[in-house]
Amino acid sequence: MKFLIIKHIDIEGPGTLGDFLYQQGIHWDTLELGSGERLPQSPEGYDAVVALGGPMNVYEEDQYQFLSEEDHFIRECLHLGMPYLGFCLGSQLLAKAAGAKVVRSPVKEVGWYQVNLTDKGKSDHLFKESLSSMPVFHWHSDMFNVPQNGALLATGSGCPHQAFKVGSNAYGLQFHIEITNKNIEEWHNEYAASDSAGINLREMLDGYVLHKGLFHSQAEKIYQNFLSIVKGD
Repeated sequence: MKFLIIKHIDIEGPGTLGDFLYQQGIHWDTLELGSGERLPQSPEGYDAVVALGGPMNVYEEDQYQFLSEEDHFIRECLHLGMPYLGFCLGSQLLAKAAGAKVVRSPVKEVGWYQVNLTDKGKSDHLFKESLSSMPVFHWHSDMFNVPQNGALLATGSGCPHQAFKVGSNAYGLQFHIEITNKNIEEWHNEYAASDSAGINLREMLDGYVLHKGLFHSQAEKIYQNFLSIVKGD
């Protein structure tokens, strides 16, 4: 079994998902699109595709030419029924490829926020045995709309579109479940100065300490469920 993991910037890697795959003995290839690496013509040859986050907007194709290629690649994933999991930017790219708009979120979310499963989310395999409400980490100002043939799986008080499914096994999560305190520090150092005032590193790190146990246990359930989907269990 082999996964393809798509990175858009060097500091946003697979994190605890990579740890999980390693523990499961699953091999993966990582493509660094932001460093000039190119996507294959087709996802055939892989068992699943994971697309990570990044600071760019899905419509900034003039500035980031790889976004156009990635859009075509994700469309091919959907055409083939390839299991797909997208975090943050990866979820927005999935929505765009499926024909939905990506818009400004009603609330810019940076830090820890609760997400709540919808009825469809509670019954979906990806969230099997997950809590109906869980703390997750965010760093986004945009939000996907749900594709016409998709299903909203999770929502939030500030950003109503938090997770969705399209087709039989393609998922987008607006939030991050793969991060650790190291990621929080790196992202703060990279993004905070050019982002907006009021981003408090200490509050985010304190939140990590507070939520760490539950956060990582819920992430591992989602990873395990996605792996089950990939295997066709």
